[in-house]
Amino acid sequence: MTDRNDERRREEQPRTGSDQPWEPEDLVAAEGKDPTPENLADARRRLAEEGPAAVEKTLP
Repeated sequence: MTDRNDERRREEQPRTGSDQPWEPEDLVAAEGKDPTPENLADARRRLAEEGPAAVEKTLP
């Protein structure tokens, strides 16, 4: 049985852009860049190295 207070606490927690899975294409688009092979490679590298921090830097 789910406690209603637990549900309310989860709903009240702030969400950030990094709460969801991000693809390199998403990060490139969020930065307003064209999805060139170079930009996608850079986004892929940053997502691999920085994880959610790469998204947080773009969408705080």
